Amino acid sequence: MKKAYLQMHIAIFLWGFTGILGRLIELQEGLLVWYRMLITTIVLFFLIYFNGELKKIPWKDLKGIAFIGGIMAVHWVTFYGAIKYSNISIALSCFSSTALFTAFIEPFMNKRRISKAEILFGVITIIGIYLIFHFQKLYTTGIILALFSSFLCSIFTIKNKDFLGTHSPGNLMFYQLLSGFAVLTILLPFYLWALPVTKYLPNTSDVFYLLIFSLVCTVYALRLSYKALKVVTPFTMNLSVNLEPVYGIILAFIVFKEQNDLNAGFFAGTSLIIFSVVVHSLYRFSLARK
Repeated sequence: MKKAYLQMHIAIFLWGFTGILGRLIELQEGLLVWYRMLITTIVLFFLIYFNGELKKIPWKDLKGIAFIGGIMAVHWVTFYGAIKYSNISIALSCFSSTALFTAFIEPFMNKRRISKAEILFGVITIIGIYLIFHFQKLYTTGIILALFSSFLCSIFTIKNKDFLGTHSPGNLMFYQLLSGFAVLTILLPFYLWALPVTKYLPNTSDVFYLLIFSLVCTVYALRLSYKALKVVTPFTMNLSVNLEPVYGIILAFIVFKEQNDLNAGFFAGTSLIIFSVVVHSLYRFSLARK
């Protein structure tokens, strides 16, 4: 059990570390995600191929998986765009609103009523986001991108449940990454036309960080989380994942001293968002046990 908890928290810590890498890599967010998906797709292909996990997916499922892959690609681009246009702390704080979006979108998709308690948690989260917005107006573009990224992440999470029961995680992730890479490859020329850059190729430090990004923080972290899930409950995993922005913000304070650029409104808003997310998770768990 201790080993599973250790694996789970190492995976979450590594996911929190991706914000640091997103800022360290000098490439524009669209190119950053394109290279990340390229490297991760290639590595994952060889891993699942030699492990015997690579299976063909029926066309009817492949269309839905491709849609999810496209959502994943745009979600990553907007998330790292949020970091580039604001900073890691603000991007991760606003990204915590994923639980809020999920609380409202999931009932709509599954045709059930939204509970009054979830509305309350949503209001608390909105107040937290307002405080960050109100006191950090310099980073408005980054905040909007982070909120849109969390909206896409909620859709990704909800739709992904439709396929997790019928496909192995490794195989599913490979096809999602491959589809997302294909979608991003089609969209990237238009993105670069709208937001032109002078740097298209990663330098030596970018390559190093991209390899850590893809091999350690994506493939390795995912496999650790799957191993942990064999022992810990899904609720424990979902609740613990709420620590991802906390780890990321602490790392941003240590590495980039971002606390010097933030004010009381940020800390008050972030505290409200994280409080709402954790209490909402506990509330959903209490309902599931009844």
